[in-house]
Amino acid sequence: MGDLPTFPERFNLAHYYLDARVEEGRGDRVAVAVGDDEHTYADVQRRANRASHALRARGVDLEDRVLLLLFDGLPFVEAWFGTLKAGAVFCMANPLATAEELAYLVEYTRCRAIVADASVLARLPELPSRCRARFVVGADAATTDGAATEGFEGWEDALAGAADHTENADTLADDVAGWLFTSGTTGKPKGAVHFHRHFAFNTEVYAKRTLGLREDDVFVSVSRLFFGYGTGTNLMFPFAVGGKAVFFPDKPTPERIVEHVERHGVTVLTNVPAMIRQMLELDPSPALDSLRVCLSAGEALPPELLARWQSRWPHAEVLDGIGSAEMFHIYLTNKPGDVRPGSLGTPVEGYALRIVDADGNDVPDGEMGRLWVRGDSTALCYWNRQDASRATFHGDWCVTADLFRRDAEGYYWYAGRADDMLKVRGQFVSPLEIEDCLATHGAVKECAVIGVEDDAGLTIPKAFVVLREGVEPSDALVAELQAHAQARLTRYKFPRAVAFLPALPRNDRGKVLRRALR
Repeated sequence: MGDLPTFPERFNLAHYYLDARVEEGRGDRVAVAVGDDEHTYADVQRRANRASHALRARGVDLEDRVLLLLFDGLPFVEAWFGTLKAGAVFCMANPLATAEELAYLVEYTRCRAIVADASVLARLPELPSRCRARFVVGADAATTDGAATEGFEGWEDALAGAADHTENADTLADDVAGWLFTSGTTGKPKGAVHFHRHFAFNTEVYAKRTLGLREDDVFVSVSRLFFGYGTGTNLMFPFAVGGKAVFFPDKPTPERIVEHVERHGVTVLTNVPAMIRQMLELDPSPALDSLRVCLSAGEALPPELLARWQSRWPHAEVLDGIGSAEMFHIYLTNKPGDVRPGSLGTPVEGYALRIVDADGNDVPDGEMGRLWVRGDSTALCYWNRQDASRATFHGDWCVTADLFRRDAEGYYWYAGRADDMLKVRGQFVSPLEIEDCLATHGAVKECAVIGVEDDAGLTIPKAFVVLREGVEPSDALVAELQAHAQARLTRYKFPRAVAFLPALPRNDRGKVLRRALR
């Protein structure tokens, strides 16, 4: 461990992640691969400079919001860097969002510019006059004559008329660089407002010091770039170390992930538990020889799933961690060479954690409480959400909705979200504990547990189970699963009701939608 990173007063992320690599003499290194196309750091810098000119020439200025509705690919990268170079604020959202969701985002961000994939335009609302700059990517695929939809300018046309060189906006380390949206599982997404230095701080302490990422690493991600988890691990982190980021615009599938790992010699895979499970079920099983590390986040990683992965691919260590939009990225994780199955490891250097009770008092080791986090990547606030900001940000501390316990050795164990906890017979029960137990049964592919009321109006655990291929649901199997849980858990914790589903409902970040189960 060394001193914590600091940054100069005048600081721009586009220089930190991109321009500095060219200045270091890495301009000829491949930065981005999309299919057979490769783009060097110098290539990306030129196109990002053009993007900055295109935005500025159309009225985008310091602190203006730029809404990016793009699939993973080079346009996303150059628009993201171009936004930072112009001193504007990136706001990234899912290009597959519904018309209702897009209308909310346009109004909430009050965006001065929008860069959207052509497939998004039909779902966009009528844009307000304040949205001066409107660009479309891939318009020829959505129109008959190759012209951009009325009111939108073709992205390539805009870049073609711009200069290759620019001076970055004279931003401060504490100027706003971007918003990261909460997942919106309990309501409309909120924008967590982050400064330039927030992203660089986590990059230094997590990507470089904890993970030990390096120049010869090749990256690919299950998580899409619009989501902060993917933006960090598959854009910011590769660029910070001079590595190579592999992008593909279509939906991640286990086959597509394996294809890119093997085609590009990927060494760092950004993953989620649902995809880990799917990759393990591939037949024939791939070798994945190039992988050296697999990151996991987004939802709890069952120990049995971790054990299966490490048995199949022992050379690709899985590092399970937790982060949030409020903290930008991972602040608690298992470390290389120090993985405790079932735990989320220990804090990332530079972050302080507390586990507290309902009165804000620290609880003893072994007891469950709410997790508080402090570190130099904590968001300033939620934009235009003062009440929510006050509830979440207490001075230097971010109050999470996650329940944890810490053991005597300092490792942290996730118990679930506070609003997902069940109170059964007067005792709090973690759905995760029941889910991990059921996952050890040979018939269970995956499952989720929620609380429901029985005939007497009392809360009981109900399990929604996805079965493995070839296993049929039956009353006998319900009884078998219940007996399996009863033999391994305190009696009141076993699922009193079991339902079978073909798949669990998930949001666009891959998290199980428990509200849909309710």
